[in-house]
Amino acid sequence: MAPPPGPDPLGDGGRDERPRWDNKLQYLLSCVGFAVGLGNVWRFPYLCQRHGGGAFLVPYLVALALEGIPLFHIELAIGQRLRRGSIGVWTAISPYLGGVGLGCFTVSFLISLYYNTVLSWVLWYFLNSFQHPLPWSSCPADLNRTGFVEECQGSSTVSYFWYRQTLNITADISDSGSIQWRLLGCLAACWAIVYLCVIRGIESTGKAIYFTASFPYLVLTIFLIRGLALPGATAGLVHLFTPNMQALLDPRVWLDAATQIFFSLSLAFGGHIAFASYNPPRNDCQKDAVAIALVNSMTSLYASIAVFSVLGFKAANDHGHCLDRNILRLINAFDLPDQGISREAYPAALEHLNASQPEQIAQLHLESCRLEDFLDKSASGTGLAFIVFTEAVLHMPGAPGWAVLFFGMLFALGLSSMFGNMEGIITPLLDMGLMPRSVSKEVLTGVTCLVCFLVAICFTLQSGNYWLEIFDNFSTSMNLLVFAFFEVVGVAYVYGMERFCDDIAWMTGRRPGLYWRVTWKAVSPLLLLTILVACVVLLAWTPPSYKAWNPQYAQFPGRQEKPYPGWVQATCVLLSFVPSLWVPAVALAQLLTRCRRKQDAGQDPS
Repeated sequence: MAPPPGPDPLGDGGRDERPRWDNKLQYLLSCVGFAVGLGNVWRFPYLCQRHGGGAFLVPYLVALALEGIPLFHIELAIGQRLRRGSIGVWTAISPYLGGVGLGCFTVSFLISLYYNTVLSWVLWYFLNSFQHPLPWSSCPADLNRTGFVEECQGSSTVSYFWYRQTLNITADISDSGSIQWRLLGCLAACWAIVYLCVIRGIESTGKAIYFTASFPYLVLTIFLIRGLALPGATAGLVHLFTPNMQALLDPRVWLDAATQIFFSLSLAFGGHIAFASYNPPRNDCQKDAVAIALVNSMTSLYASIAVFSVLGFKAANDHGHCLDRNILRLINAFDLPDQGISREAYPAALEHLNASQPEQIAQLHLESCRLEDFLDKSASGTGLAFIVFTEAVLHMPGAPGWAVLFFGMLFALGLSSMFGNMEGIITPLLDMGLMPRSVSKEVLTGVTCLVCFLVAICFTLQSGNYWLEIFDNFSTSMNLLVFAFFEVVGVAYVYGMERFCDDIAWMTGRRPGLYWRVTWKAVSPLLLLTILVACVVLLAWTPPSYKAWNPQYAQFPGRQEKPYPGWVQATCVLLSFVPSLWVPAVALAQLLTRCRRKQDAGQDPS
């Protein structure tokens, strides 16, 4: 257990060789950069639009107040108080909780593998954006040079560039395919960049974070200003934020809000604990926790406005093209003069012709051109970044410039999040003292990045995207919820609420109020346990499957849903539960060790 309030647990004297932030701004930007990641741009807007628009903010803010901020405060406080990484912190609180730190370390390692792979895709698109026209703006010619590639014509230019020219994806996860060397090169470049930024820990990341944390806000502001001036932007924002209060009756909405807050703040990764451990002991961690959490949530809203202003423009553009195709069919069918029907006059003209000649109208098979339908065609994750938004950029004047800004922003967002992930790996390794003192931190960091790169090569196979989705869906959710539950229970009931409040009073000059004590003691643990049970039920009731890109599929370009093979399902189960097994394994090992010591002490004749 940690010592009672007073001097810093590791001593402010000669033994305290731990690095410190150059200034408070470095620390705040690092925490904001770690928390604000790709999910703020490509997941929150999708959830908001899907779950009742503005009504989604109700469960989101409830989860922020009862789950996000209290748990975030715990991580910053224990890291700052005990001045160790995740493994050292939980071992100090109780040796039986050492598995929580090892589990956080394991999940941070797994996340770093696929998160940097996503950055390699972003880098590939970024490099391809320095072309005019953009390479995903048209279909390539076929082998005979007499037409275009059939797969591209049957889908779209952006989908073809993503699935075929970037991933070169296989039609089945069992078909691994070959390594895609362009992606391997981008992956190597991304790990080299990460290594150069984290080579000296916070001494180097603290310098890089000034750019990586602030540049995305600049780009979002530029997109927001430009997006609001585009036709259709207002329709996109109205569609995004129009509240549908009926959605609040769906339990899935509340579950998605709670999990979005959890992952958006990067809770239970261990990175925030590591960052806070470099703070001065008397830093006001409570104010930091509230400020960073609010900045993170406001960034999600800000990004939603910027993204959907552009997507509204795309929807309006697609809606106009749909009307033009129908108008052309009417003009050809009824021998009307060119330009005889405008977009504005189309509804009235269609109604008149449908009333006078319904049979002929029915034979034309006109498309359904409702703006709301095009606004509903949203996506999250890679689908938003590499398909939907890239198509929207094509319609903007100066498309290559906007593509460079967009993918540059995504790269900076992901890179600042990688800083936190790597701190969640390297800081515990340093604290455990596994390497001899003759091995420098630079060498340890280099070996860590090299190991991560070598393991992540599997994602550069043609089936790599399917495996990345498996890691994203199964390696984090369950495990992080388990670790977060043990974090709050460990502090409130093992370390002790009064002792923890005394520590915070010593660090900040004031004791936590009723809100903090109630959420730590009861509300947050119960909420986390409820979310965990709900996730287990959903996992058990939903047969694991994936959507394959298969040009031979009858409903192509729709993606073919396939069940995972048995061996892949076994891998999913292992990823879902193995990191969490550190918790009971370490507790059992500690118990056996203690029993053995008691037995040895009882047999000692002295």
